[in-house]
Amino acid sequence: MTLALVGCQSWEVQYIIVNHVEPDHSGSIKNLLKIYPELKVVGNAKTIMMLRLLGVELPDERTMVVKEKDVLDLGKHKLTFYLMPMVHWPESMATYDITDKILFSNDAFGSFGALDGAVFDDEVNTDFFTDEMRRYYSNIVGKFGAPVNAVLKKLSSLEISCICPSHGLIWRKYIKELIERYQKWANMEPTKEGVVIVYGSMYGHTAEMAEYLGRELGNRGIKDVIIFDSSKTDHSYIFSTIWKYKGLMLGSCAHNNDVYPKMEPLLHKLQNYGLKNRYLGIFGNMMWSGGGVKKIKEFADSLPGLEQIGEPIEIKGHVTPIERDRLIELANLMADKLIADRK
Repeated sequence: MTLALVGCQSWEVQYIIVNHVEPDHSGSIKNLLKIYPELKVVGNAKTIMMLRLLGVELPDERTMVVKEKDVLDLGKHKLTFYLMPMVHWPESMATYDITDKILFSNDAFGSFGALDGAVFDDEVNTDFFTDEMRRYYSNIVGKFGAPVNAVLKKLSSLEISCICPSHGLIWRKYIKELIERYQKWANMEPTKEGVVIVYGSMYGHTAEMAEYLGRELGNRGIKDVIIFDSSKTDHSYIFSTIWKYKGLMLGSCAHNNDVYPKMEPLLHKLQNYGLKNRYLGIFGNMMWSGGGVKKIKEFADSLPGLEQIGEPIEIKGHVTPIERDRLIELANLMADKLIADRK
């Protein structure tokens, strides 16, 4: 929770510091205000306004409004505050303990995934949390790369002994690596060579096309090729994997002159987030009037940060030997781009 409960040893809580007001962070405030009649809610002006919008009754005398770099002196501990608007809500902020050099980072540096047995990064194998952190970032914060970069710059002068996000591990050993990872994600920079292939298929023909593409990429030495059926995998995992790899290939059958329904929300989210720094190949299938490939092409054309590889391939019906050769050519164009980037 983004609730820092500050008080004396008798647990007569005096302050709640609210870094973020989404209900998973602030849902217990109503009860705490009843339990502790002297308690004050600490937040910026937007924090207090948004808590009231969520139905928290907050008279002015029970609030403490803070601004950037204000200091709350608790005696031994002195806390200061850094506003981080749109990471990922307008009122978001971080709290920094000047005494112990601990950054309470709110949703920044957070991850999905339950903590099983340990809470610190040096007590667990962090591979799982690295993946879950990328899934969390890409799906929750990913649209707000510019605000994230602004916050990283703002916090760069701080000496940090520990980062305590609202979700996931507490980081005290791999802080440098954590921040470097976040900077890449904020800039939508892929972290690995590889290709994500996502398709929507009704009768198996578009799925067949995806398999041909994947097989040829493997033949060319691209070791990471991940194929997703958009109907079977939760889009949060597809989105996270796209964030990781440089190559992307999107395919759809035609469905009522449009893209396959399970592909449409993925395209919408990628477009809304402004995906960039990726190579993109487009493929699909139709029986008479098409529409799926056209919709993917319109999506691609709306994002200048994508480099389209070759011409979109739209096949009628099953994959013939001639059409298979076209798919192999598209896969080779993608492989050529990725291999050239190694140099």
